[in-house]
Amino acid sequence: MDAVSGPKSGESLTVRRQRATKARIAAAAAQAVAAHGLAGATIEHIAAAAEVGRATFFRYFSAKEDAVVEGMAAHWLDAIADAIAAQPPELAADAAVVAAFQDLGHGFEAVSDQVRELAVMTRSSPVFSAWTLQLYLRYEAAIADLVGIRMADPAPDDPRPRLLGALAMASVRIALDDWLVHGGSLPERVRTALASLHVA
Repeated sequence: MDAVSGPKSGESLTVRRQRATKARIAAAAAQAVAAHGLAGATIEHIAAAAEVGRATFFRYFSAKEDAVVEGMAAHWLDAIADAIAAQPPELAADAAVVAAFQDLGHGFEAVSDQVRELAVMTRSSPVFSAWTLQLYLRYEAAIADLVGIRMADPAPDDPRPRLLGALAMASVRIALDDWLVHGGSLPERVRTALASLHVA
C-alpha cells in the first residue's frame, strides 16, 4: 500500500476505484514529465499512459500541472517512507531520518532537472504555493508515523514524532530554496541542513 493512495477502511468500491484512477493518472503524469519534460508532457500523453480519455482526466484534475504535482508528490512520499522504513532498527528516530534523506540523495543528478522544474512551478502562484504547504504537511505526518515507533514508549499526544517530521521537512525546504537561488548540490545542502537535526 503506498503512502498516498492506499485504501481506507469503510470506503465503498466506487470510492476505491476513483482513488485508484486518480492515482494512476497522477503516476502517469509524473512519468510523462520524467520522459518528456514538463512542456513536452501533454494531457494526451498522460491520458494514454493512464488508459483514460481526456474527459476522465478532467474529472480528476483541472490542469496538467495539477496531475504532475500530485504524481510527483506521491512518488517522493513513497520514496521517503520506504527510505525511513529501510533504516536499521537500532537507529534512533532522528538518525534514521538523516540516514534516509542521505539515501534519497543517491542518483539525484539524473532527476535534478525535473526537480528544479517542479520546484519552480510550485512556487509560481499562490494556488501552487498553498498546495505545496499541504504537501509538506503530508510528508511531515508520514515521517511522524514512521519515527514514532523508534521512540521509547511515546505517549499518544507525544509531540516529538510530528516535530521531527516538521524539522526534517523544514530542512529540506530551506535546502531546496537555497539550491534554486545559488545552485550547487541539493543532496549536500540537505545533508548540511539536517546535520543539526536532533529530537531527544
